[in-house]
Amino acid sequence: MLAEQEALIRAGCFLGILLLMASWEVYAPRRKLAISKWLRWRNNLSLTVLNTILIRLVFPVAGTGVAAYAADNQWGLFNQFELPLWLMVGLSLVLLDLVIYGQHLMMHIYAPLWRLHRVHHADLDIDVTTGARFHPLEMLLSMLIKFIAIILLGVSVWGVLLFEIILNAMAMFNHSNIRLPGSIDRYLRILIVTPDMHRVHHSTLQHEMHRNFGFNLAIWDRVFGTYRAQPQAGHVGMTIGLAEWRDPGSCSRLANILMMPFRW
Repeated sequence: MLAEQEALIRAGCFLGILLLMASWEVYAPRRKLAISKWLRWRNNLSLTVLNTILIRLVFPVAGTGVAAYAADNQWGLFNQFELPLWLMVGLSLVLLDLVIYGQHLMMHIYAPLWRLHRVHHADLDIDVTTGARFHPLEMLLSMLIKFIAIILLGVSVWGVLLFEIILNAMAMFNHSNIRLPGSIDRYLRILIVTPDMHRVHHSTLQHEMHRNFGFNLAIWDRVFGTYRAQPQAGHVGMTIGLAEWRDPGSCSRLANILMMPFRW
């Protein structure tokens, strides 16, 4: 029953977090936006809708369905042990987050994957909608990687559902154009990726873009030496996007976004 309601639960959480972050951005913005918000929002959100439809068509069974099937067949690490649900879910959240960190790192290292991932980085501003701006081919690949991880680990249905909700919520949170007091940001980023921490990753400077790969937990960047505390030009002065893609139409219109991996 839980697997059948996954789409509805996730959609409700997505819309709730989107409205919360969008309101926060209006009330306390971190940076002045450089590009028309209407242009970016209608295209970024149209891409999100397109991705959602495509994923449902290609993968009719969601992650919770894969988890249920793996449990029925006793596939995966956690299905070999009698662990308390809370411990299994907790370990699942940590290990799946590590998988996402590794996937993100590979998207930057390997050129064919970077051609897909640069769609995300080509956004000329960074706000809550950037957190859902990914090329459909990257989304399909990401879903396949998650399915494999779910099967190998034997993640429970609850573990998958909670992870997907947290991942979507954190992606929108740490891409948001919100201002947090420095003292709060300093303590939060000990545990989770904050907007100021992740914004560094969207710099046009190569030595900043290839840092801060985490989406949820902040520990992985510190453990693997990819952490950078602040951008060189400061959060207000830094330039967002890719140095080679600066035209608003090329970077923001849906048709151009979809073609970006195939353009030189």
